[in-house]
Formats: sequence, C-alpha cells, structure tokens
Amino acid sequence: MRIHDETGSGQRPRRHPLAALWSAFALVHLLLILLAVFGPGYPLGDVEVVYRGWAENAAAGSIVGITENFVYPLLALLPIFAAFAFGGPAYLATWFALVTALNAGAFVVLVREHRSAAWWWLLFLALLGPIALVRIDAITVPLVIVALLWLRRRPFWGTALLTIATWIKIWPVAVLAALFVASKQRWRMLGVAAAVTAAVVAVAAALSLARGSGIHVLSFVAEQAGRGIQIESPVAVPWLWQAALGVPGSFVYYDHQILTFQVAGTGTTVLSVLMTPLLAAAAAAVLLLGVRAQRMGAGWLAMLPPLTLALTVTLIAFNKVGSPQFISWLAAPIILGLAQSGRAWRTPALLGLALAALTQVVYPYLYDWLLVANPLMVLVLTLRNLLEFVLLGWAIGALYRPRPARIRPG
Repeated sequence: MRIHDETGSGQRPRRHPLAALWSAFALVHLLLILLAVFGPGYPLGDVEVVYRGWAENAAAGSIVGITENFVYPLLALLPIFAAFAFGGPAYLATWFALVTALNAGAFVVLVREHRSAAWWWLLFLALLGPIALVRIDAITVPLVIVALLWLRRRPFWGTALLTIATWIKIWPVAVLAALFVASKQRWRMLGVAAAVTAAVVAVAAALSLARGSGIHVLSFVAEQAGRGIQIESPVAVPWLWQAALGVPGSFVYYDHQILTFQVAGTGTTVLSVLMTPLLAAAAAAVLLLGVRAQRMGAGWLAMLPPLTLALTVTLIAFNKVGSPQFISWLAAPIILGLAQSGRAWRTPALLGLALAALTQVVYPYLYDWLLVANPLMVLVLTLRNLLEFVLLGWAIGALYRPRPARIRPG
C-alpha cells in the first residue's frame, strides 16, 4: 500500500503498517486477559462477583438504579447486563469480548486520525495492566476517545457520546465541562447533553414508578459522597506512612458497604467530608484558567486538550477514592493532545506511561503489600501520586500559555 507522505513530497510506504498495529492490538489484549485470569492477585472481583451479582439480581427482579440505590450512574447497567447475555458461567468471557470490541472500535477511529497515538495507547494499556479491562471504566474510555476525536468534525455526535459515557461512569463530565468552556457552540452542545440526560432520567423514573419503588436514578451521587478515604488516593498517603511507621490509631480497613480498602486515623473523618468541596474548588479553578485562555483568544482546538487533561487529573488527584483504574482515564486527553499537537505532548505522554506502569506495580500484583502498609509499596504509591500532580502542573502550564493547535499526521 502506498500513500502520500507527511510532507507531500511523493509516495512511500506507511511507516506504521495496519497489520502491525492490529497485530499489536490483539497481542496486548490477549496479554491483559491472560494476566487478569492467570496472573498474581485477583483483579476480577468486580466483574465476576459485583457486576455479575447485579446482573443476576436484576434477572430476579431487583435492579440497582431502578428498584434500589446504585453506586454508578444508570447507564452502567447496559454493559453489566450485556455481559450476562450468555448466562452467568460465560459472564467473564462476554465481558472481555465486550471491552475488546469497544477498544477495537475506538482503535479504528484512532488509526485513521493518528497512528503514533494508536501505538502510544497500546503501550499505555500494556503498562497499566489488567485493570484496564476489568472495571466499568473500561467501557467509558474508548467511548470518550472516539467522542474527542469526533468533536472537530461531528461536534454534536461527540457531545452525545460524551454524555452517554458520563451516565456510565461520572468522570467524562470533566470533558463536557472543558468543552463547554472551550467551544463557541457551547450552548448547542449543552442542549444536546441536557436532552440525553433528560431522556435517561425520564426512562429511569418511569421504570422505577412502574415497579412501585422510589426514584433511584441520582442515588449514585450520595453513594459516592459517603465514602471514606481510599488507600490509593493521594490524600491517603500521610496516614499510610503513619501506618507503615507504626503510629497508633492509623491503619487500613475494609469497608464492606462500599467494598474498598480505606485508611483510618486522626483527622480522616473530617478530611473525608472536606474532600468533596475541595475537589469542586480545584475543578472550578481549572475551569477559570480555561475561561482566561478563551478570553485571551486561544482557539478551542488549542484549549481543549490541556483543559481536558487538567480537569481529568484534578478528578484523580483531589479525589478521596483513588481507585487504580482511574489512571485509565488519562488515555483520552493525552491521545487528543498527541493527535493535535504531536511532539509538544511528549512530556504528558511519558508521564502517562510512568503513571500506568507504577499503577500496575501497585495493583494487582503487590496490592497485599499495600494493605499491610509495607514501606516500599507505600513509597511506590507515593511516587505514583506525586506524578499525578506533576502531570497536573504540566497541563495547567499548557493551559496558561496556550499554543495554536496543529493537526499533525500520525
């Protein structure tokens, strides 16, 4: 196959043949599935126990989000139920097939836009490890990647897809907020998001009332706000070090209601309450920087990648939850930046790879060490969390001094 080269000087073979890309895609996903099933640790608990349990309960008439409270937004039920299509024994295999198919769809779009970014995503997935496939976040990441790549040519379809992704897992709201600040079509896009949201709420309310239960469609907000401080979050680090050093009263415990490991110690209860408004304040500050850049005349294509990255990292770095799969969110804004600005995004691309690799070290392989506050593992987690703030600093710096966006061939 021969195409016009990047410089327009003639015909030459593609530098990144499609066969190599798709072979690497297949190998990476096979590796991640094998690590998830046969590797050390047990990363499959959410899929095999929690998600499958929700699907089985729904078949018996008890539907989270409809007849009872739900920890996720309502549309998370779609992939959770879809993986039950061939029954409980096939649930895990069906889940892997579903996630791989969604990633393949995003990969098709990405390969057309920027092949170097496609290679970066494969490396990112491999470094992040099995957690990249075995959480509900794995459904949203490819949707957000496609939505971001669509925004330039199909802004309203991209906005609709972002809104659907937000109703699966809340984090894409960061992208919607960035889009509202950056785009001159913000009000029309807000209308699209509002229409999708109204449809979801109306259908959920109708289903709840038809079953004679209260309306639970917004229950995920209270469920998340009531959490304690999860051990992987940056804010947990001081108490993890206290536990590692044997300070009385500081320890790791398991919350059976939320199904996560959290830290206890002096001040954790108060700080847990304060983290939600602190997160909101940090996000607001980033949005104000975006408004400043917009008023300085920065084009929306130049603003959107750093603003999206800054808001996404803010949702991770200032979050009291801090689950390892949160790092998977970084793929979408970094891919957008690479597709639009190429080498100018080399630093966040490298930081994203480092964050992915350190996350895989922590989870799932050596997670038991973290649960007993092993000093070496606490040090690894501390480094990982510090890099989140380094990445946030880079994004804020890029947002403070926006450059013209130039769509670069891959």
